[in-house]
Amino acid sequence: MKIGIIGAGAIANFLLKEINSKQMKNLHINSILVRDVEKYRTLESSFGVKLYSNLDDFLQSDIDIVVEAANVQAVKTLLPAVMKKKDVVLISIGALADAELLTEISSLVDEYNHVVHLPSGAIGGLDIVQNAHALGSVTNVTLTTRKPASSLIEEIITDEKVIFAGKAVDAIKQFPKNMNVSIVLALAGLGVEKTNVRLVADPHIEKNIHQVDISGDFGEASIKITNNPFPENPKTSYLAAMSILGTLQRMNRNIRIGG
Repeated sequence: MKIGIIGAGAIANFLLKEINSKQMKNLHINSILVRDVEKYRTLESSFGVKLYSNLDDFLQSDIDIVVEAANVQAVKTLLPAVMKKKDVVLISIGALADAELLTEISSLVDEYNHVVHLPSGAIGGLDIVQNAHALGSVTNVTLTTRKPASSLIEEIITDEKVIFAGKAVDAIKQFPKNMNVSIVLALAGLGVEKTNVRLVADPHIEKNIHQVDISGDFGEASIKITNNPFPENPKTSYLAAMSILGTLQRMNRNIRIGG
């Protein structure tokens, strides 16, 4: 599978090293879309890729799928045009908090018959949510996210403090930079208006901790994930970067587990 990437930051470099440098079987990154070609020119010689600054030229290059590894604004600006030509792996899932954009993407999926892949990112349990909800029988999905207090609030606290408790739709509006995981969880199951979210500032932890609790006719499930930071960008979890690579690998396998 031939891959094009939008963006040349930490995630793009991670994928280039893992896929191109290690010559991963059946995967190769051919093209990268950037705003400033000269700034990233060394990527061409280092990883055997071609840089583009024009979206049309990028989409017409030798690629089968596009990985968005830029930011929310890039998604809003570029994704509709990309989806008319290619399947997409979307990393900046926070963009889907925009109801109008989500509606537009849903329409484009139907019209152009292209797929949008949403990696699970920093959380787990999405397969359980989707499978258990196949008959619409999931009754509760709750995400509890704990983050180091200093990353959420300026106030100095000695005990943990719940700074939000409510529905995902409101969590996304109030904490757009901290609640990307709630979006993909909501899309996997009950939607943003029925998915429960708690955001906790904890002065005693140094890593982000996500716990997903699910209940329904199938029974109950709880998944807890403690995320190490991504070495090249501490603001991103290592698992989030891995989930993108895992998504690409699964597309190429004839035996697929779960889903």
